[in-house]
Amino acid sequence: MSLRFRCRIETKPGTGRAGEHDGRVTEVRGRVWRNGRPQDGFSFHAISDCLASEDELVWADVYDPDRAALDDLAAELGLNSWAVEDATAPKERAKASVYPTHTFFTVYAVDAVPPVDDTTSLLVKHRISAFVLPRGLITVRLPPVAGTADFDVTTVSDRFDELGGQNHGVGALVHGLLDVVVDGHFEAVQALDDAIEALEDELFAEGGPSRGLQRRTFRLRKDLVDLRRVVLPMREVVSAIQHRRLDARTSPELDPLYADLYDHVLRASEWTESLRDMVTTVFETNLSLQDARLNVVMKKLTGWAAIIAVPTAVTGFYGQNVQYPGIDTTHGFVVSTLIIALLVGLLYVTFKRRDWL
Repeated sequence: MSLRFRCRIETKPGTGRAGEHDGRVTEVRGRVWRNGRPQDGFSFHAISDCLASEDELVWADVYDPDRAALDDLAAELGLNSWAVEDATAPKERAKASVYPTHTFFTVYAVDAVPPVDDTTSLLVKHRISAFVLPRGLITVRLPPVAGTADFDVTTVSDRFDELGGQNHGVGALVHGLLDVVVDGHFEAVQALDDAIEALEDELFAEGGPSRGLQRRTFRLRKDLVDLRRVVLPMREVVSAIQHRRLDARTSPELDPLYADLYDHVLRASEWTESLRDMVTTVFETNLSLQDARLNVVMKKLTGWAAIIAVPTAVTGFYGQNVQYPGIDTTHGFVVSTLIIALLVGLLYVTFKRRDWL
């Protein structure tokens, strides 16, 4: 079941703060449950009323928010002002912060897309921030890079329904969100792993690697650095949320799910680190193979230069203005030719046996 409600909130001109876009349209999608059953009629302006009810659970997803609208919501729900600022900051690391009344975290969902060329990244990141309240979850999503697909938030809703999360409270909502994000990390790591294996196959191909190998390797190294910045902090995020939930002693049925989620985060982190070593090995191996190919070329050039030097040396003597035995005679020409052929043949056989040619 997807999110049941979508509304559009337009900020009036002049209400935005300095550096913000006045008149921005904010999309809000949401769901509400009462006594474990989904309800219709969710309204963004009634979030505080829903959260005040003991038997209701609320999820509101705010897309591309206006700072003024978030400030109003934070004042109404008592959200920390620093957390609200982090939710809209342009570049924020993945982290989790625990406050007395709520928990705030920021994570990055990652999609793997086919690259357009050797300079295009394989990864598209989607930033998601969330305020975890006792009976509600408010997610804040920023738009991705222009020209890329948006994060499919309905997958989180579907994952929540699969778990029967309405019976486990807000902890199941948070788990559904983090589970989808971590699954995306695994898919991104798998895509990078496949790309690195393709580099390895091309590296040892009979015809040799193409000219774009170095550029693609460098691009993959940058992608791995970006993915590492996203994946590694997830351990702290999941751990902080899990401990916060355990302190509240709610929904013990979710303990195995969070333990499994943390295990997946560790596996994704270790896999990312191993890929970092692999792509570094590919880069260094390519340089080593280039040096080896250069040595082979230089060895062959040296061998042919030595062979060519023999007839040059013999005929050079006969080109001087001095008298040599056999000069201006037929037998002298025959003898010099035989000497050249004999020495050239001897050098060729010697170099061939030593794999210089």
